[in-house]
Amino acid sequence: MGSMDANPAAAFSAFAADGKAPFQPLNPEDVRAYLHKAVDFISDYYTNIESMPVLPNVKPGYLQNELGASPPTYSAPFDVSMKELRTSVVPGMTHWASPNFFAFFPSTNSAAAIAGDLIASAMNTVGFTWQASPAATEMEVLALDWLAQLLRLPTTFMNRTSSGRGTGGGVILGTTSEAMLVTLVAARDAALRRSGSVGVSGLPRLTVYAADQTHSTFFKACRLAGFDPANIRSIPTGPETDYGLDPAKLLQVMQADADAGLVPTYICATVGTTSSNAVDPVGAVADVAAMFNAWVHVDAAYAGSACICPEFRHHLDGVERVDSISMSPHKWLLTCLDCTCLYVRDAHRLSDSLETNPEYLKNDATDSGEVTDLKDMQVGVGRRFRGLKLWMVMRTYGTAKLQEHIRSDVAMAKMFEDFVRADDRFEIVVPRNFALVCFRIKASGSMTEEDADEANRVLMDNLNKTGKAYLAHTVVGDRFVLRFAVGSSLQEERHVRSAWELIKKTTSEIMA
Repeated sequence: MGSMDANPAAAFSAFAADGKAPFQPLNPEDVRAYLHKAVDFISDYYTNIESMPVLPNVKPGYLQNELGASPPTYSAPFDVSMKELRTSVVPGMTHWASPNFFAFFPSTNSAAAIAGDLIASAMNTVGFTWQASPAATEMEVLALDWLAQLLRLPTTFMNRTSSGRGTGGGVILGTTSEAMLVTLVAARDAALRRSGSVGVSGLPRLTVYAADQTHSTFFKACRLAGFDPANIRSIPTGPETDYGLDPAKLLQVMQADADAGLVPTYICATVGTTSSNAVDPVGAVADVAAMFNAWVHVDAAYAGSACICPEFRHHLDGVERVDSISMSPHKWLLTCLDCTCLYVRDAHRLSDSLETNPEYLKNDATDSGEVTDLKDMQVGVGRRFRGLKLWMVMRTYGTAKLQEHIRSDVAMAKMFEDFVRADDRFEIVVPRNFALVCFRIKASGSMTEEDADEANRVLMDNLNKTGKAYLAHTVVGDRFVLRFAVGSSLQEERHVRSAWELIKKTTSEIMA
C-alpha cells in the first residue's frame, strides 16, 4: 500500500494496464448520450401521455418487487435504467401532466422550465451566499423582481428598485409550507421583543389566526415554530362570505385575546383556498392586524399566478400593508417544482431570525452589506439554482403569453361551470373563482343530503377508475363536493368537454 501511495501515477498506469477505464461519472460523451436519451423519453412521454390512465393500478410495494430490494454491485448500461423506467416506473405514475388530470391544483410545466431545471441541475451550484455563486443569487433576485412587477407588487417588496437596493426582498423556497414557517418564526421573534419577553419565556402568550379554510400546512407550521396549539385560532367561515375570512370575526377574536393578556402575533390570509378557492379580503385583514401590530402573511400559492392579469389583480388590493406574500409558479405559472416565491416588506426581519454566520462562510461581499445571502431567508443553508427556470419561463414566453395561458384556463373552467349549471341534476356549491369549479349531484326528490353525499362519492370513484379523468373532492358546508380544477399545461377545450361527457354518462349510470 505504501508503494502505491508513494507513486500514484504508477498505480494509475497499472490500473489502466488491466484494461479497466477509470470511473468518470461526468464523461462528456456519456453526458451527451444519456441526456439525449432522457430528452427523447420526455418528448415521447408528453406525446403519449393523453392515452395513459391518469391513475395507476398498482399495489404498495410493487416497485421493490420489480426492481429488487438491494442495490446492484456492478454497473449496467444506461439503457437498462431507461428500460426499467419505461416498464416499471411509468406504469406506477399518477400523471399530473395529463390533460385529463383535474384533481387538486395543477402542477404546470413548460419546455422553458424543464430546460432551465436541467441546466441548473447540471451546474449543481450550492448558492448559500452571494459569493458561493454570484450569478445564481443575482438570477434569483432578478427573477423575483420581474415577477413582482408582473404582480404589480409595491416596490417595498423588491430586492432592487430604481433608486438602488430596497428594504424588502424575496427568496425562492420549495413550498408554501416553508414560506409560512420562516415568516412565522420572524413574526414570533418580533412579538417576543415587542412584548418584552426574556428569551422565549413569553412564547405561551403568542397567538396566531387563520380562517378554517386555510391550508392545513399552516397549522403544522405553527406547531413547528413553537406556538402553543391552544393559541392557534381557526376562525369559522360560511356561505355569507363565500367561505372567505370575515374581518369582523377576526377583530372580535383578536381583541378577546388581547384583553386576556395574550399577544396577537400572526395572521395568514389566503387568496384562493385549496378547498374552494375562497379569497380572504387582504386589505381589511391588514387593517385589523395593524390594530395589534400583528404580522400579516398572504398565501397566494395557487391564485397568485392569476394576478398577473389585470382583471384578477384586485384580489391583492391592500397588499402594500401586509408583511409578506408567497405564491407558487409551480402550480399555475408553467414553472416546474419546486418554486415558491416569498416576498417580505422588511428583509431584515426575516434574516435577523434565520441568519447563520459561521467562520467558513465569512467573505468580503457579505461584509459589505451590498449583497443578499439567501441562506439567511430560509431554514437550511444549501439551496438549488431555482431562479434559472423561473427566469427562463418569463424570458422565453413573455408577459402576454403567460396571461394568455391563465385566461385560457379560466375560460375553460367557466365553460365547464356553464355545463354544470345547465344540468339540473347538479349544483354549483360556491361561486367559481379562477379555474376551479366546485360542484355536486344535488339532493332532489326523495334523495336526502346524505344520499347525495354518497352519490357524489360513488361518482368520483367511478370516474377515477376509468383512467380517463381524475377528480378530487372536498367538504364544504358539511357536504361532499367534487372539485374540477382546470390548468394542466396540455389541457385543451376538448379535454374539458370529454370529461363533462364522462361525468354525465357516469352520473346517469349510478342514478339509474
